[in-house]
Amino acid sequence: MNKKAANDLQDLQYFGEYGGVNPSVSDSSTYTFLSAKTMFDTFEGNTEGCYLYSRHSSPSNLYLGEALAALEGTETANVTASGMGAITAVIMELCNAGDHIVSSRTIYGGTYAFMKNFLKKFNVSTSFLDITDLKAVAESITPKTKMIYCESVSNPLLEVADIIALSKIATTNNIPLVVDNTFSPLTISPAKLGADIVIHSLTKFINGTSDCVAGVVCGTKEFCLSLKDVNSGAGMLLGSTLDSLRGASILKNMRTLHIRMKKHSENAQFLSQKFEQDGLRVVYPGLESHQGHLTMKGQMNLQYGYGGLMTIDVGTLEKANALMEMMQEKKLGYLAVSLGFYKTLFSAPGTSTSSEIPMEEQAAMGLGDGLIRFSVGLDDDIQRTYNLMKACMVHLGILKSERVEA
Repeated sequence: MNKKAANDLQDLQYFGEYGGVNPSVSDSSTYTFLSAKTMFDTFEGNTEGCYLYSRHSSPSNLYLGEALAALEGTETANVTASGMGAITAVIMELCNAGDHIVSSRTIYGGTYAFMKNFLKKFNVSTSFLDITDLKAVAESITPKTKMIYCESVSNPLLEVADIIALSKIATTNNIPLVVDNTFSPLTISPAKLGADIVIHSLTKFINGTSDCVAGVVCGTKEFCLSLKDVNSGAGMLLGSTLDSLRGASILKNMRTLHIRMKKHSENAQFLSQKFEQDGLRVVYPGLESHQGHLTMKGQMNLQYGYGGLMTIDVGTLEKANALMEMMQEKKLGYLAVSLGFYKTLFSAPGTSTSSEIPMEEQAAMGLGDGLIRFSVGLDDDIQRTYNLMKACMVHLGILKSERVEA
């Protein structure tokens, strides 16, 4: 695949109101009109280039939406105040009472809880299954099914969805394929592989500085406009509005995304190979031992690598906690949830980001309590990082003592 997404981002240019190289920030919640008729038309969505109220839209958020649409290769995009704001709006827009969702079993814990628990209030049911089992996916679809939902690379088990194959199943059944691409921006381009709607938590890699929470829905103009409909749009009426100042900040950070993703991937590839050679149970899509390695290789944009997420299973929660605490003490990163920061972030997802999933279901899907999820940082000397991490593992008895490489 080519570099079109990065080039499309690079080619975006917005002049600020006074000719600045950054677009001016629209620091207003409401906007004035010279004509009452224009206000009415704007409220009804019949005008272009006019703004009424920032929950509807703002110049800053529209600039960011255009950049994200260019990133994913969709017609347009709506930004939201969080990744969950994007996910819940899409689901509520597509589903009515009595409907059904087919979803990957390994997804972000908040998404799982929304589908499994919250949607019961509206009599919307979800079948959670192994998204890599295409036969099971096809057989789970009923006349009430309104979408297939998955993550490009799943949280936290790093399962790789075959988006091309899932798109064919969705098309055959005349339902949309909704893909959360938070773990793999630029690395995978779901819309170009057949996904109908692409979601991101902008909080993670796309922003990259762990200083805000935001989300986006990328899709067709028709769908994104339906989300913003003042009478029935889930995006509009649920009120998940991104602050304009944050929107402007994320837009600036996006300009380095292509550089950051390459470095995140390079470092994660190095560490995963080293620790697999050391005999640890490592999961990373860039390893040939990964069950979805060939699927990933067949649908990825190779120049951006296999992503910045890896997992290591050290056996028990006690060992996982001890290792994470020691790595933090050694300044190797932070014991923290989230991902995409310049420093490595590590957590035990079974007791954090996936804790909403019952323990018996965690066990069934292979999520052990000794599993550590690493969002690998932008370390310049990754060999040094490996040496220090390995020394921590040796100290705790996770690895046998041996000479650490210089």
